[in-house]
Formats: sequence, structure tokens, C-alpha cells
Amino acid sequence: MSVTQQYLLDTYRARQLGEPAPPAPGTRDVRAVRAWHDRRRFRAVLAGRPAYGRVRRVLRRWR
Repeated sequence: MSVTQQYLLDTYRARQLGEPAPPAPGTRDVRAVRAWHDRRRFRAVLAGRPAYGRVRRVLRRWR
């Protein structure tokens, strides 16, 4: 079953039970990626590493 089919089934069930419809697939993607990024930066700071610029620094080292 695809994500779209599951969403349509959940929406149908919610409507039958009088509950609010679930959020559409993909509506929270940006929020999830931003939270993941913020958590990674926070852990880097706690570990004493720079919070940004690590990829560029590694690429410069390879050149």
C-alpha cells in the first residue's frame, strides 16, 4: 500500500468516526529536517566540535 492510499484510507476512517483528518503526507517534512539539523548542531557544540562548516573543512583537506 502506498503512502497516498494509506492517507486516503485514514481520512475515510476519520470521517466515518467523526474525528479530525490526519495531516497530508509531506506536510511536516521541513519541520522534521530542521529539527534533525538543530539536534546535530547542538550535539556538536556539546562535544566541543564546530557546529557548522565541517563539510567544507573536510573538502578543503582533501584538495
